[in-house]
Amino acid sequence: MKRINTSLQTHASMDEGRLLGGKFLFKKLPDGLLDKMRVRCTICKAEFRYHRSSSSLVYHLRAKHPTESASTGPRQSTLQEYGARGRITKNVREKLTNSLVVWIAKNCRPVSIVEDDELREVICAASGDVCYNLPSRGTIVSRLHTLYEDQRAQQSSKLVQVRNVALTGDHWTLVNNDNYLGVTVHFIDNDWTVQSFALTVSKTEERHYAEACADHFLNVANEWKIKDKITTLGTDSARNMVEAARLLPFEHMPCMAHILQRMVTVSLYDSAFERALAKRCKIVGHFKHSPANAQELKAQQAAHGHQTEPLVQDVPTRCNSTLEMIKRIQRCGLTTILTQQNSKVTMLTDQELDRVQKLEELLEPCRYVTELLGGERYVSCSMVLPALCHLFKIMEPSDDDPVYVLRFKKVFTTDLAQWRDSSNLTWLKIANALNPRFKDLKCLSKDERREVWASVHDLLMAETHAHQPSAQTTEEPSPKKSKMSICLLGSPDSDTEEDAIDCCLNLHKAEPKIDTGELAPIARKYLSIPATTVPCERLFSLSGHIIQKKRASLSLDNVNRIVCLSNWLSGKQEDKGGGNN
Repeated sequence: MKRINTSLQTHASMDEGRLLGGKFLFKKLPDGLLDKMRVRCTICKAEFRYHRSSSSLVYHLRAKHPTESASTGPRQSTLQEYGARGRITKNVREKLTNSLVVWIAKNCRPVSIVEDDELREVICAASGDVCYNLPSRGTIVSRLHTLYEDQRAQQSSKLVQVRNVALTGDHWTLVNNDNYLGVTVHFIDNDWTVQSFALTVSKTEERHYAEACADHFLNVANEWKIKDKITTLGTDSARNMVEAARLLPFEHMPCMAHILQRMVTVSLYDSAFERALAKRCKIVGHFKHSPANAQELKAQQAAHGHQTEPLVQDVPTRCNSTLEMIKRIQRCGLTTILTQQNSKVTMLTDQELDRVQKLEELLEPCRYVTELLGGERYVSCSMVLPALCHLFKIMEPSDDDPVYVLRFKKVFTTDLAQWRDSSNLTWLKIANALNPRFKDLKCLSKDERREVWASVHDLLMAETHAHQPSAQTTEEPSPKKSKMSICLLGSPDSDTEEDAIDCCLNLHKAEPKIDTGELAPIARKYLSIPATTVPCERLFSLSGHIIQKKRASLSLDNVNRIVCLSNWLSGKQEDKGGGNN
């Protein structure tokens, strides 16, 4: 093959008696013709015999004229050279395997995907190594275990560095009646960044009695060695979860999202909106239960330039589903489609349409508050009381409100007031006072404000006593102190410790940010508490997607590893974009 290619190169370059780009010329005979058997080097004038092969000529250039040999044109690689160039090296193969493991974990891909021939062909085409073989399932599972242990160690190191953490937890039942427990942890690190990640998604066999639920949470806390650091446990308002929280040595923080959804459901029960909502549900069912009707809906949306989106059914336990059902139907314009189909579905009357419009205006503030309090990358606990104050103002009766709207507002505000009085108001008020954005406490009465600042005063007093310097002193230079620390150490104008703490509180009220003194650990403790259990809901959505698809016949331990890895790795990517409160 090499000789054939060299011959072709020679004939291609024999333009006007030239060889190898003009480096050699055929010798001219006395009669003016070219001697095709002898060539002459144009550089050193040496003569050579030529037998239709330029190998000896190339050798002459490399030996005598190395600077000129590079411009003689490309040389065909040997089979050994081609194979060595196309094969993936050991280091690259190792990186590729680790990248596959991270991809499978982060995106919750099935482990069996490494047996996919199409994936192998894609990697072969991208790498140029036609001999590449994907790692086995056993290798991937083993690497997943190693990656999980490494990431778990990193998450544990974060927990070691903080004084206080908050938990959210919930139980979840799959369609096959398997029960799972999800737990997430939340805290604020020393850089004032809100941190949140999963601790476990584990299957439970016991009945969900309060004692069993409490034991599950304690086991998770002991496994991660954070029992003494936990301040609050956030759960929904189910009776067993509330009772389990009472059995634990932590404060209970009920989920605000579940409470708001419950208020909406209670307010809609036996109201003037029920008939109109029932018709809306039947309209949604008409399209969701028929593929043909659903296809006509998509065609109608595309014809009018609307976004093609499915309808949403109202589910009493799903947050904001009632509002989303109303808005989707209004955007789709279903009247034309139902008329063309000669459907027997009963349409809403003008009066009912007006009531649905009123209901949308009532539910929109609830949706806003639910989504606002459902974040896990910013401080949310301190926004609960201002958000409730906002809802109370929205639900105030107006002279223009019809009777059915007044009834809805009355039921909603009554239920909201009952929950507010029975919730963990002490923690919510303190968190409200410690957040620089809400420390004016406008959502509280004057008497409540005095009580809150008195509680913060007591917390600061306890924190000061817990960190008082020992009697033994050293002559080493002390670090620069903050304004609040200087106050606590005393000043010419403060003769007592009480005056010093009052000085610190006054500084906190005046400063736009939290000082780095003794109030900082208290603020981290109270502001790290999430207002909802939405983080657990996200875990269940992810784990249910894996389990229901029976991906790679994963064991329960592997499900926990992949779900936690996906949460941890995705959280790292979000942290690159910032997450300061």
